[in-house]
Amino acid sequence: MHGLSTADWIALGIYLIGVTLLGIWSSRQVKAMSDFVMPRRFGKLMMLMHGFGTSTHSDQAVSVASKCYTSGLSGIWYQWMWLFATPFFWLIAPMMRRFRALTTADVFAARFGPSVAVLFCVFGLAKFVVTIGNMLKGSGAVIEACTGSLISAEASIVVMTVLFVVYGMAGGLRAAIITDFVQGILALLFSFLLLPFALNAVGGIAGMKQSFAELSPGKDMLSLVTPGDIGVFYIGMIAFNALLSVTVQPHNMGTCAAGRTELDGAVGFMGGTFLKRICTVAWCLTGLAAFAHYRGAVDDPDHVYGLMASEFLPKLMPGLLGLFLAGLLATVMGSCDSFMISAAGLVTENLYRPLVPGRSETHYLWVARASGLVVVLVAIAYTFWLSDVIHGLEILWKLNAVMAAAFWLGVFWRGTTPAGAWAATLATALTWWVTGLGVTAELLTSLPFAESLGVVAEQKGVLHVTVPWQMLAYLSAGFTGGIVVSLYTRKNDPDQLERFYELMRTPIQPEEVVEKPCTLPQGVTPAPRRVLFASSSLEIPVPTWRAMSGFLVGWLLVFGIIGGVFLIVM
Repeated sequence: MHGLSTADWIALGIYLIGVTLLGIWSSRQVKAMSDFVMPRRFGKLMMLMHGFGTSTHSDQAVSVASKCYTSGLSGIWYQWMWLFATPFFWLIAPMMRRFRALTTADVFAARFGPSVAVLFCVFGLAKFVVTIGNMLKGSGAVIEACTGSLISAEASIVVMTVLFVVYGMAGGLRAAIITDFVQGILALLFSFLLLPFALNAVGGIAGMKQSFAELSPGKDMLSLVTPGDIGVFYIGMIAFNALLSVTVQPHNMGTCAAGRTELDGAVGFMGGTFLKRICTVAWCLTGLAAFAHYRGAVDDPDHVYGLMASEFLPKLMPGLLGLFLAGLLATVMGSCDSFMISAAGLVTENLYRPLVPGRSETHYLWVARASGLVVVLVAIAYTFWLSDVIHGLEILWKLNAVMAAAFWLGVFWRGTTPAGAWAATLATALTWWVTGLGVTAELLTSLPFAESLGVVAEQKGVLHVTVPWQMLAYLSAGFTGGIVVSLYTRKNDPDQLERFYELMRTPIQPEEVVEKPCTLPQGVTPAPRRVLFASSSLEIPVPTWRAMSGFLVGWLLVFGIIGGVFLIVM
């Protein structure tokens, strides 16, 4: 039985069959592309669980546990990189809802024209391939470790893929949100089920501290900052990179805008991701407990989470390991379906429909389903190429940010031109590539401050530019390139610009119907311009009371979570 008891198989079977049938059942309401890609009909609770389910997947638990196993508590920043960005989600979600778009590429088309929308599609589809590949890689590692390699990572990847493709292709984003409600509950269970047993095995926090003193006498394993590895500059740059890139992750259009109202999206986006921040604490503590329990003897840190589950859970209750694996599958399937649907939307709405207009909605739905399947197949190929989860995660951080400068310049500065958006994107991508070359690292070693500031480091015998300095370089290049080129190239049509900014400042009306992406519904009067610098070309809106109060609550939650971790480990 592959190391699983009959009860484990029953728990797994009930979950897999149940969630697939639930997703297929929800497909009854899918009649058009708007139903498939952006239903806009869900309330706060469903959006909360969708925000949590879409942003939470097992490769993150694997990467955090793996990094905490090798680096200590500071490894938590491999997912807490989003922590300081999370309060901004309260402000971002209403903006994304007001675009009234089906895809994020629609926003680029409305602001800059079709060429930049196509450029976004290219990078957006690459992002989905990398993200889905990372998730499948991480999940396969946990399942293989849980079953003592009797169920291979490859076999589990195939099974997970078949299931989320079946119900995702049938029901679209509606199916994803409905199944995310169930899968979000299981994901919470998956995150916390193992922790109490892991801590008990090592004598709690006190026992961990004693083990750390014996195993790593010169290293503070319970420090949130590890100089030379994960320091303040590292944390600050990955947080800044995360904040800038969150809007150009294509699936977040659905995470923000599939709710009925702006408030539904804000509660779902910020609240759902805060749930994930709490789960990250559990993953981190499990990785630390594993280091103490295995005395640092595990060769592959990616297997740490699965090894702990397979050792402790079967001893406690029959079926518990199966329930754990069901929760693990829920985390990856609840995200992969959303990513597949967003990828299908990009291909169909922004690449295919402009080339083949005038077809029926049924025709476009089948194109969307077929294109989503192709993206998933490419992602599987990437999965088998990827060396480890940590490497894949670092690739994703950088890929996410390639079009961030173009987006934010277009949102906040009327002077940004289509050529400027291209320049910002290409400058970011080119600088990322150049700073990733070994020859660049070799040249930088000649600088007097390269070693003292940690610009260059050696890993597995190879010199490379460190992650935070690479981020600083490509973000600076992107914004600089976008601004300079915009100053000297043809401006947007003023009427097109005004229509775009009218979208951003006009609140969503009750029961409004959007007939065409990125347009105001008939009968809706554009709201007047209320910006902080009214006499300039900057479009920074005057904040409302609801915006600022929710933003403040977000920061209180940030410091509350950090304070809670300090209390746990002190």
